[in-house]
Amino acid sequence: MKKPVTIKEIAKKLDLSFSTVSRALHEHPSISVATQQRVKETADELGYQRNQKAIFFQQGKTFTIGVILPEIAENFFATAISAIEDIAYKKNYTVLLVQSHDDEEREKLLVEKLKSHRIDGLLVSVAKKTSNFDHFEQLKKYGVPVVYFDRVPPIKNIHYVACNIETGSIEAVNFLLKRGHRNIGLINGPTSLIASGQRKEGYIKALQKNRLKFDPSLVINCDLTKEGTIAAMDTLLNHKRRPTAIVSFNDYVSAFAIKHAHQIGLKVNEEIEFVSFANSPITEYMAFPPLASVEQFPAVQGQKAIDTLLDLIKNDDDDEDQAFYKIVIDSELIEHINK
Repeated sequence: MKKPVTIKEIAKKLDLSFSTVSRALHEHPSISVATQQRVKETADELGYQRNQKAIFFQQGKTFTIGVILPEIAENFFATAISAIEDIAYKKNYTVLLVQSHDDEEREKLLVEKLKSHRIDGLLVSVAKKTSNFDHFEQLKKYGVPVVYFDRVPPIKNIHYVACNIETGSIEAVNFLLKRGHRNIGLINGPTSLIASGQRKEGYIKALQKNRLKFDPSLVINCDLTKEGTIAAMDTLLNHKRRPTAIVSFNDYVSAFAIKHAHQIGLKVNEEIEFVSFANSPITEYMAFPPLASVEQFPAVQGQKAIDTLLDLIKNDDDDEDQAFYKIVIDSELIEHINK
């Protein structure tokens, strides 16, 4: 196997000192542009490759960031990671992508594995089952900044990028109220997610603004699985004030709920109507899609999340009194009625 070309070989060929060649390769201002060019051309001719480990050691960085997502199969996260990788590529960063599969123990293990790879920073959308967030907080001890996006944990002093779910929820309920519905159910997510609380708050505010009484029994929290959604649907459909419309946590939950309603003989979009969140492409392939869905702009969230993380890495601010990035993107209700 051919040995890698060294700086000494380049220096010997050009009759220059080792230090001059080294400075030229690092574009040091003490070396003329002409000499830098000559050194780089010779290095390319000889097939010289810079020692990345030495560069990382010198700069104190690995130019690698970690990303933990719940499920890459979900269109929202697939869109977000695509935007994240595009920016990372342009900034010469490598992305280590892992999936928690919404499992807290797996998430903890992934944090440890990424830390052992000496990542410069971490982007994360937390698992829906995670209730303790110490594994992320401990990264502060190692100087690894963390930026949360979309699924943001309910803890203080964190950097995050999120969509304004509350206003989206208000729009969703208002949309159904204008269609004449007065009994509106909400299939919500786990209480551990901030987004679940935001959906509920928007739901309550929209009802109260329209002088309608809030009935807490019409809000059902579920684990976002098919089984959990079906159980939530059955609870609502057996309610004494049976809903004529339902707001669901996301399009996947909406798909589970709509299919179940259809299977038990309900006329979807006649006897019962749905509005959802995420505005995923899957709605285009559903026989009975939700009438509207709240767009949460995953690409924008991904872009702003990595921009924030790279800024934190660049500034390397160890000040305990630092300001925390709290970026909130406006949501938008997208109607599917006329599609």
